[in-house]
Amino acid sequence: MSMLSESSFLYRIQNLEQTIGYAFQNVALLEQALTHRSYGPHHNERLEFLGDSILGMIIAKELFAQFPDSPEGDLTRMRSVLVRETTLAEMAREFKIGDCLLLGPGELKSGGSRRDSLLADAVESIIGAVYIDCQEQFEIVRHLVLTWFHERLQAINPNVSQKDPKSALQELLQSQHKELPVYRIENIIGTDNNQVFEVSVTIQDIKQVFHGKGSSRRRAEQKAANAVLDYLAAHPSNAPHHHGSSH
Repeated sequence: MSMLSESSFLYRIQNLEQTIGYAFQNVALLEQALTHRSYGPHHNERLEFLGDSILGMIIAKELFAQFPDSPEGDLTRMRSVLVRETTLAEMAREFKIGDCLLLGPGELKSGGSRRDSLLADAVESIIGAVYIDCQEQFEIVRHLVLTWFHERLQAINPNVSQKDPKSALQELLQSQHKELPVYRIENIIGTDNNQVFEVSVTIQDIKQVFHGKGSSRRRAEQKAANAVLDYLAAHPSNAPHHHGSSH
């Protein structure tokens, strides 16, 4: 435990078990799931390989049941949105997995604990570790994963193009022959390796200014674009293609 003291790491791991809703019988498996290859030979890549397949299977089956009328193409698209790197990294941030990652000095310096790819890998590794820890009782893993994904599964919609918010907003405005959204960085808070970007976006014909915050400019812009899409969905009369919208 070069950077984290043993006791502090164990404390964080116990917190993580509570957050994810699973207590390991063999904590060494969880520790391995949180170990990046830069830290040592006993790392999480094999667990990630296993967890990746299990996660795909659980989500595929759930979508299959949830959308009995959706064709294979829609199911595939929804699954890839749910299990893609950005989604898993978001989940890892909600669980504060970054605080528990064991990284080599180089990865620590370059901010590896905040990198989407490392965070997403850790989520898959934890799923693999749970599967082994519970003696391959698939139902336990399935229940756990579906609990984690509950809100995202409720929100997913086969009829919505699963593009990222910025692309979706741009296409919507282009389809209505509107000017593209204008994004501005309003503020950057924090130090170099721990920044929060605050971004605003303005849309032609809409007085309201929309905002987003994120750990990178891109993420903040996506959140701001999402706010616009939510607004347009809730106020169809204000959607840009209505000129002189009536209230």
